[in-house]
Amino acid sequence: MTTVRAPLADDRRAVLQRRIRLIVGFTIGYNVIEAVVAIAAGAAASSAALIGFGLDSVVEVLSAAAVAWQFSRRDPERWERPTLRVIALAFFALAAYVSISAVLTLAGARDPEHSTVGIVLAAVSVVVMPVASLIERATGRELGSATAVADARQTMLCALLSGAVLLGLVLNSLLGWAWADSVAALVIAVFAVREGVEAWRGDSCATPLGMLLEEE
Repeated sequence: MTTVRAPLADDRRAVLQRRIRLIVGFTIGYNVIEAVVAIAAGAAASSAALIGFGLDSVVEVLSAAAVAWQFSRRDPERWERPTLRVIALAFFALAAYVSISAVLTLAGARDPEHSTVGIVLAAVSVVVMPVASLIERATGRELGSATAVADARQTMLCALLSGAVLLGLVLNSLLGWAWADSVAALVIAVFAVREGVEAWRGDSCATPLGMLLEEE
């Protein structure tokens, strides 16, 4: 049975749109800092995982900036489709880089070293990013915005990637398992492609993150 959503009052719509702008503004600011720190720490430790983590933050900034741009327009709904396409391309770029980086590490072309800064940064992101994602997703669903929901999924995917990077860095530091984060990253890359396809088709508002979260 399909539930008909009641139309939002203008004042409530304005509140939700303002909330989304605040959330994506925070996401952009946080990820800019995260990108700088992760790339610098990754370069110092010769860690492909950390450098990839930093570049992932750049992709997240692109996604959040696309949504911020959309909701700065007078008629945000008009720009729904092109913004979803930008988010889809961000998903594909993330999946491609993570996959290449993981394969190179598994092939022995790279040997990441211990990084205390990287471990702390990944741990903070594991806590911060899911909170931002859940708030944006709930707001986007109430507003009926596919782009906000897609961007929230991008943020949650980055949180999952943070967890994979954290696990890989810890296992590498404690046990010398340089391959651990690469295996986890490859799993996440598969879901990144899936989410990118859904965003490209415009299905993001109707489809949950999927089996990875067993959400609904």
